[in-house]
Amino acid sequence: MVSFKYELNQDSVELQASDWFGIERVFVNGQMVSRKLNFGPNSVHKIQLKDGEDCSFKLFIDPQTDELTCRIYKHNQLITSLKQGKNSLIQGQKMLQQGLLLGSSLALLAVLFPF
Repeated sequence: MVSFKYELNQDSVELQASDWFGIERVFVNGQMVSRKLNFGPNSVHKIQLKDGEDCSFKLFIDPQTDELTCRIYKHNQLITSLKQGKNSLIQGQKMLQQGLLLGSSLALLAVLFPF
């Protein structure tokens, strides 16, 4: 899971994206305001902030650097560009793989040695 967090005026915004399951979610002040399934190289989430202002999140992978980039726009004006490199994506994938391996090992042990 990749997460981009940003403080936008009085709102705390966060975009979460799963590189394994394709689920993307946007939170404003801890409340989910947008959710979609995406396996493509880019996506856009359009939301409305607490003050009624329109805001959009553009998520894409830069083909030259392999960085995952989240651009936040307010009134179609770029506010910030947040990036995470390929290494953090690979680290997240490794953690998920290790967790799945551990879980399947414990399930196998439970089947082989019932209580």
